[in-house]
Amino acid sequence: MTTASEVIPTGNAYDKYGTSNPIERRMMAGFFDAFDGFVAKSNPSSVLEVGAGEGSIARRLLERNPDLGITILDLPDPELASHWAGLEVAQVQGSVEELPFPDRSMDLILAIEVLEHVVHPEVALAEIARVADREVILSVPREPIWRIGNLARGRYLSDLGNTPGHIQHWSKHTFAALVGRHFEVLSVAAPLPWTMIHARRLER
Repeated sequence: MTTASEVIPTGNAYDKYGTSNPIERRMMAGFFDAFDGFVAKSNPSSVLEVGAGEGSIARRLLERNPDLGITILDLPDPELASHWAGLEVAQVQGSVEELPFPDRSMDLILAIEVLEHVVHPEVALAEIARVADREVILSVPREPIWRIGNLARGRYLSDLGNTPGHIQHWSKHTFAALVGRHFEVLSVAAPLPWTMIHARRLER
């Protein structure tokens, strides 16, 4: 099980969801075009978002479907309490590497900008596969484009552009291969600078 001491603290190192930078807003628009399209195809009744951070994704889902049953999960972090206050979803503290839910209990599981922070991503994906009844949407930074973008903006120069807390790094192809060991990959989107995958539970 991953503990809070083994991973970078929860939440975003940089608030990309609330950015006022016009270039970054355009990139986020591309991200959400892909995300919204995948959610629409899945058409879930129940959603679990692991590594929910400040709850930005859950709020977006609720704005579009107030009746959707949403559960959010993240590691214990007092700083998240103020962000989650007033968010009308089920709120659970726990690790993506040991999900506190029964097998096949959620229609759709989201891991949005999460797996790059996880010590054991294979374990996390196996847990997500166990709890998912139907489908998953997973996104990670696309390397090396992510680091190059940070360097171009003068960010994290001492770490060669690596965002704090990113301990896993994948290209589009290597991430799709990883996900394909646990799910049937339905679609791979590449909104700059991310990789986003819509996948379905494997029936073994």
